[in-house]
Amino acid sequence: MKKRIIIAGFGDTGLLVAVHLKKHYDIIGISAKPCLVSGQELGTRLTQPETWKQNYLMRFGRYRHLDGVKTLHGTIETVDAHTQAVTVKLVDGSTVVETYDILVIASGVTNGFWRNNRLQSLDDIESGLTQAASQLSNADKVAIIGGGATGVSVASNLKELHPGKRVHLFYSQSHPLPGYHPRVRNRIEQRLKTQGVQLHPYHRAEIPDGFACEDFTDSPLEWSSGQPTFHADLTLWAVGKLTPNSDFVPQDMLNEKGFVNADEYLRVPGYENVFTVGDIAASDPNRSSARNAGFMTVAHNITAVLEGKPKTMKRFKATRFRWGSILGVQKEGMRVFTPQGFSVRVPRSIVKTVLFPFFVRRVIYRGVKAGT
Repeated sequence: MKKRIIIAGFGDTGLLVAVHLKKHYDIIGISAKPCLVSGQELGTRLTQPETWKQNYLMRFGRYRHLDGVKTLHGTIETVDAHTQAVTVKLVDGSTVVETYDILVIASGVTNGFWRNNRLQSLDDIESGLTQAASQLSNADKVAIIGGGATGVSVASNLKELHPGKRVHLFYSQSHPLPGYHPRVRNRIEQRLKTQGVQLHPYHRAEIPDGFACEDFTDSPLEWSSGQPTFHADLTLWAVGKLTPNSDFVPQDMLNEKGFVNADEYLRVPGYENVFTVGDIAASDPNRSSARNAGFMTVAHNITAVLEGKPKTMKRFKATRFRWGSILGVQKEGMRVFTPQGFSVRVPRSIVKTVLFPFFVRRVIYRGVKAGT
């Protein structure tokens, strides 16, 4: 009888763990969504939602290596590590209990309106995409609070699509993109200036009491850093106010901020059969296991444990600096920045004919069926 692996969270990383383990194990994936809703490329998600959906919003049934995988549309209420069982509240309100041999916690974080752990239907998700893009498109003067990759991507993509729109990017440091290599920060900052994005360093916004930064706002912006009040038609909050989706996780598995503790093997300390990966995992200061092939480390180490070969487990290796595409697909293609501060430009024609259809869908996801 196959060993059972429960994956709590079926976003980008959890799904990839399942894809790489399904052949040999019984997999159950638990997701608050009925499909993959990627947390990647918010800039193109808000400015070109129909294009974004082609690669980043996909029904689970389209992934060939999820055939035979049981997916539960619901949220986990409790984990009982002693009995190795999880209690899941399904979308129809009923409750089920599933047991496991291995548990993978990949439940991610809530961050603004674009990443949340709410139970949603596909219609809810698609209407939300359309509404957010419409609101942003209709605003003449837009303020974006936060200089991380999310804020920068939205500012650049919005200005690229609507050159006449007044786009203001506010951030608390001297330069945007903290955590990235200085060369990357300088290059993207120059691009934003060339595009005409108005940059406002050293601005720290006052967040209204009780506001989780999950909605657009249109009220005047006040600054705890002392600058004058700023007025915009619409404000997008990308301040990195992350909330780990860990309400169901036993307290002794969590650090003081609510993220899941992880050792060098992406295993939860004190639990030989519980692993964690993705933004929820406190694997390194940047919690970068989602970006640095953490899913492969977890898949390998789970196999090592279940085959009785724990000494063959691999250590997760984080990079010093963040890396990735940052802006997504542009007119000239996709530019991917390395941890060393260099970059590779993939021409747009190659992105459309090779990168997504072959490398992403066939190599990384091991096959995606045609469909919508």
